[in-house]
Amino acid sequence: MPGVRAGHSLRQGGASGGAYQSFNLGDHVGDDPHLVQANRALLHRTLGVPAVFLRQVHGTQVQALPCPDGTPADAVYASTSGSACCIMVADCLPILFSDTRGRVVAAAHAGWRGLCGQHGIGVIETLLTELREQWPDAQWLAWLGPCIGSTAFEVGADVWHAFTQADPRAQAHFQAVSGRPGKWWCDLAALARQRLADLGVEQVGGNDSSAKWCTVLQPDLYFSHRRDRVSGRMAAAIFLENPSN
Repeated sequence: MPGVRAGHSLRQGGASGGAYQSFNLGDHVGDDPHLVQANRALLHRTLGVPAVFLRQVHGTQVQALPCPDGTPADAVYASTSGSACCIMVADCLPILFSDTRGRVVAAAHAGWRGLCGQHGIGVIETLLTELREQWPDAQWLAWLGPCIGSTAFEVGADVWHAFTQADPRAQAHFQAVSGRPGKWWCDLAALARQRLADLGVEQVGGNDSSAKWCTVLQPDLYFSHRRDRVSGRMAAAIFLENPSN
């Protein structure tokens, strides 16, 4: 879309070593802070604008740009140019948004807790409610980035109940794990697509729940906390290059 730019980093091409090799953008995972800053500086140069890194808490709080790095939130939006909405991930689902007229962009961090929320109101619902209050005429596009896939994300009864009690249709995105009573494989991307559809977001690209989008199954491309335990972080970013009014 004219005036909107977006991207998702991979794990290669940076300065970090060891478990963080090499393009780690997380400053909270035990990596050398100087190397993390070098990686972030490379991201800024690549994007052409600084990315704002939130302190993500697996919640539903929404923040507007401009704001400083470290602001606690799990969704962020911008209607002016000059900085990028940014979400860090290493298994959780990043979701990027734009309105079809290129006036506003947003990014959301959707781990299972933030996606599920309380009583069916999670980070997607909270973000879109705020955006629609300010831009009631907007039509929204969404892109889902890589995340832990449906053959790797084993969850317990707490996760299954959290989603299915809020919406029984969510059961379609859980598969019982053979030989492990009370355990399910969870399709996080499909749960997000269902919620986006319910909210009227009809144009959704990116993660289709196939293996190529699974962070656990692609160790050369993606960091994965579930796979490695000690892991770097990737970033999904979106920004306005020339916002229209």
